[in-house]
This record gives sequence, structure tokens and C-alpha cells, in this order.
Amino acid sequence: MAWIDTYKSKIASADEAVRLIQSGDTVYIHPGCAVPEVLVDAMVERANELHNCEVLHILSLGKAMYARPEMAPHFRHTALFIGKNTRNAVNEGRADFVPVFLSEIPQLFYSGEMKIDVALIHVSPPDEHGFCSFGVGIETTKAATEVARVVIAQVNPNMPRTLGDSFIHVSKIHKVVETDVPIMELPQVEPDTSEEELEVYKKIGQNIADLIENGSTLQMGIGKIPDAVLMSLGGKKDLGIHSEMFSDGVIKLVESGVITNEKKSLHPGKIVASFVLGSRKLFNFIHNNPIAEFHPSQYVNDPFIISQNKKMVAINSALQIDLTGQVCADSIGYNFYSGFGGQVDFIRGAARSEGGKPIMALPSTARGSTVSRIAVHLAEGAGVTTSRGDVHYVATEYGVVNLHGKKVSERVKSLISVAHPKFRDELTHFAKQRCWI
Repeated sequence: MAWIDTYKSKIASADEAVRLIQSGDTVYIHPGCAVPEVLVDAMVERANELHNCEVLHILSLGKAMYARPEMAPHFRHTALFIGKNTRNAVNEGRADFVPVFLSEIPQLFYSGEMKIDVALIHVSPPDEHGFCSFGVGIETTKAATEVARVVIAQVNPNMPRTLGDSFIHVSKIHKVVETDVPIMELPQVEPDTSEEELEVYKKIGQNIADLIENGSTLQMGIGKIPDAVLMSLGGKKDLGIHSEMFSDGVIKLVESGVITNEKKSLHPGKIVASFVLGSRKLFNFIHNNPIAEFHPSQYVNDPFIISQNKKMVAINSALQIDLTGQVCADSIGYNFYSGFGGQVDFIRGAARSEGGKPIMALPSTARGSTVSRIAVHLAEGAGVTTSRGDVHYVATEYGVVNLHGKKVSERVKSLISVAHPKFRDELTHFAKQRCWI
């Protein structure tokens, strides 16, 4: 256990550790529930000593103080996926957004195209061999630590020890800051919606569940639609998970025997993911649990890897879809909202899976049922996240249609059939004017 002396020699206070950050550095922050807030707060405390630092990460929780207006001379955030805490900064021009598939982000680091000087990470205490676990998120963080000039680790006994390709040895860490603080949580909450809206999500969930065969492998994210799907899977058998992330809703299906992972053609018996977003209950579930195997994003989200799972079902959400099948999922008009994430990675992977089903899901309306999400065209400024050529199944509360290989006229008629009834005449009139039907 010679590593112990090395580990002890690296222990420092947060204030001491972040002094390794220099003006002009690019600082990578461990994202999601793993945000090392003790280190981030210490970095922000040094703001007056730092200038023109870039702060880089995918979706994160927490305060993101570095993205506040008063921090502009000191820090500029680059979002590889936009979260609620940085959305205003991006759309007000104080932060940047990089549209990129999650599977391709690590290669940007490895190639040097996107440089990283300092990585702030959040890990479990070292095991008897000197390895710390990345815990609730490996995603793009493992790659970041492998290219960074400096790695500063917030070591926390509350961070679960997750298995798989999920470890960093203390010899690779430059400074250690020992803490004992709660891991950030994103609990599964009851939707704060009306009974009518709850019924919409329940119907969407059931419509998607009807497509899922026993023995399927699932990818789904977090939110009302994935939650509704999970709640509709009680009667299924031998389901598996291969997903960039999962949340609390998976636990009940594992405990009830619905999710066994036994029929998976790749990593049988294992839930495969690169991060989780959830509550302490979920963190306890994944701690030292051999059923969960964590791998970096360049592996989990690789469409070629995904496609090796037979009956791969990818379930992704859309903000809007036009009558030809173009999907917008990352912006609202000219305002950037989120990012590409793994949507296209999994849609393409599932499309190439034997018996696979790529599914786009959305409620038929928005803004209190005053706007049709199935639209004659995408909103001005809206981006195309998933092209019409990639879209297969589309699900709303009014049913499911398959657009793959269909003529434009067939696509238009199919999408109108799952639009809200009060908008169908309007959509049909427009389609006839364009000579689409």
C-alpha cells in the first residue's frame, strides 16, 4: 500500500488546491450530480486573481456562479450541453455553446482540438489499491482527466463506488481535497402538472410501452416521458438497460424482476451507462453493485456499440417536429435550450440494431394546448437535432406512427393522425397548399 504516502502528500485545502489554476486556463468541471462544488466555490472565490479562464462541461447541477454577469471578466463558460443554471448566460452572449454529439466529445479532448488545463473532479475515497471511483458520472470526465495538465479531486465518502471503467489512481491526481458533503441530487418528482397533462404523459408512456417487446434493451433519459414509460412496463419481462444515463425509476423495475439484463446481446446481466441523475436512493443502489457497469461516453454512446444490442429501443423527447419529420430538441426558436446529448447517437444505434426501434416522443401540444408541437414547419431559428432521414417512430398521446422509408405524403398523413384533433384541419390545409398530399 505504498500509494498511501503519495496520497497523503497531495492533501490540501480547497483554497490551496485551486491556486494551481492560472489565468487563461481551460477548467473542466465534473458534471451532473458529481459537480465538485467545494472546488468550484473555491475557484470562484479567486475570481479577482483570475482572468479569461474558460469553464467547460456538459449538463451540470448547482449554482454555476462562474456564469453570473459579474464574473464575465474572469470566467467564460463553454457548454457542451446547456443546463438550466447556464441557459441565460448562453442566450445573453456571456457563454458559448458547442453543438456536438455526446459520443464525440472525448475525442475532442484526446485530439487536443479542445484543450483542458485543469480538471476539477469529484470521486470516492481510494480503495485498498489506491483507486478512486468517478462515482455517479464517468461520461466525458475520464477523458478530461487523461489530458489535463492538472487534476484536482474532491474526495468524498458520500460518493458511491461504481464499477466498470470507473476509476482513477491517486498517482494521476495532483491535489486532493477531502470533504464530507452530500452529493447533489436530482430526485424523481411527481410532475407539477394538471390532471389533464398527467393523463397525456400516461398515454404517451403506454403507447411507447406497447412497442417494447420482452427481451428489449432500453435507452431513456430523465423527465416526464421516460418516467411515464417506466411506469408502464410492469408487465414486461427480461428488459435490459444500455443508456447514457438512468434515474430512480429503474430501481423498482430491477427489484420487481422486469429489468434483468439477461437477454442483452452485449454485456448480458449488466446495466450499462455513463452517468446517473437521481436521488440518494439511486446512489445507494449503484454503490458497489455489480449489476451496474459504467463506461465513458465514447463507448456507451457509440452507435456501432449500441447497435450490437438486439431489440435496442431508444426513447428520446422532442420539443417540436415538422410535417416532414424534422425534429427540434435543443432550441426554442433562436434560443438554445439544451444540446444534442445522446439523442442522435442512440437513434442511429437503435436503427441499426436487429429488431431495434428508435422512438421520438412528445405531447401533441404546448402552452396550455394552444400550440401544436407537430407543426407545418419548425419555429423560426429552431435547429434540426435529428434529421427527417433518422426519424422512425413518433409517439404522442394519440398513437404511434413509423415514418421510416415513407414518402413525404405518407409522412404528412401519419403525423397529422397523431397530432391533436383540433389542429388536424389546419395541418391538412397547409399540406394540401404545399402539394404534399
